[in-house]
Amino acid sequence: MLTAVAVFLCSVQSFAQSFKFGHINMSELILLMPERDSAVVKLEKYAKDLDETMQSMQEEMQKKYQDYQQNAADWLPAIVEAKEKELTEMQQRLQQFSQNASMEYNSMQQQLLEPVVQKAREAVEKIGKANGYTYIFDLSANSIIYFDAANSTDLLPLAKSELGIPADKTVPTNTAATAN
Repeated sequence: MLTAVAVFLCSVQSFAQSFKFGHINMSELILLMPERDSAVVKLEKYAKDLDETMQSMQEEMQKKYQDYQQNAADWLPAIVEAKEKELTEMQQRLQQFSQNASMEYNSMQQQLLEPVVQKAREAVEKIGKANGYTYIFDLSANSIIYFDAANSTDLLPLAKSELGIPADKTVPTNTAATAN
């Protein structure tokens, strides 16, 4: 019986030792990728264009509202009613534009960043297969409660090399929280 327990414990220990663990902060890797930088530039331009259009619409509505406030007392009831209807419709168009702009921005963000994220994933998978890792944990996912760095390899340097990112490139401290 004692021999069976000893054999079992040895086999469990050797089985556990055959696993190779790695970890990486995918958010950091993505922030370091030049493709992300160019996607962010496009996204910022898109957001600026949307914002400028929104501001223009708001300014036009504000002018019409000021005109309404200044002249409503002198207008005929039919004109007041028409101007109120116009202001209400403008407000609705403004709200609709705002909603559509938000959805379009989110869609554009996903469209531009998804290939970057996919490229990073593929690089990490390639590293994992090439180096015999059983598991690679993403530290940015916030689902790992504990890991022992001494028993896990940080794969960020290998991923940087795989993606052609200079080894000395680091994430600026002010953008570390805005990976996606």
